[in-house]
Amino acid sequence: MKLNIGHTAPAFCAKNQKGKPISLDHFKGEKLVLYFYPKDDTPGCTAEACSLRDHYATMIAKGYAIVGVSPDTEAKHQKFIAKYNLSFDLLADTDNSIALAYGVWVEKSMYGRTYMGIARTTFIIDENGLLLEIFTKVDTKNHALQILGLPLQHG
Repeated sequence: MKLNIGHTAPAFCAKNQKGKPISLDHFKGEKLVLYFYPKDDTPGCTAEACSLRDHYATMIAKGYAIVGVSPDTEAKHQKFIAKYNLSFDLLADTDNSIALAYGVWVEKSMYGRTYMGIARTTFIIDENGLLLEIFTKVDTKNHALQILGLPLQHG
């Protein structure tokens, strides 16, 4: 299913790194950065998470909550959060149900081999559950700046 700006965000519920169920309803009344990434503790995924971590205070001040989603387990998320001192929840989408609902569980290819995986994508959801923005071309090192609409840092 192709999601577009202005559409209602698909409902979801999954366990965070502590085993606590988190749903879209938890974020009513605030903007949500719902970002999908392939795998904990890989270079691009780490750069993206650290960008969001480094600008966390600014994002919270602007009314954003942040939640990451990947197929990794709660235990892997705990290690990733501890290693990089992340301040936000990561959801364990081990059955890919959230990724499927958001249309980011796709066929990928590498070295001539095809497989199913996450298309790195971020959805900005408004206070009423509507899609405000969709980032399909994520600049992992500058992702928070992308979301905030600030100049990107190069180098």
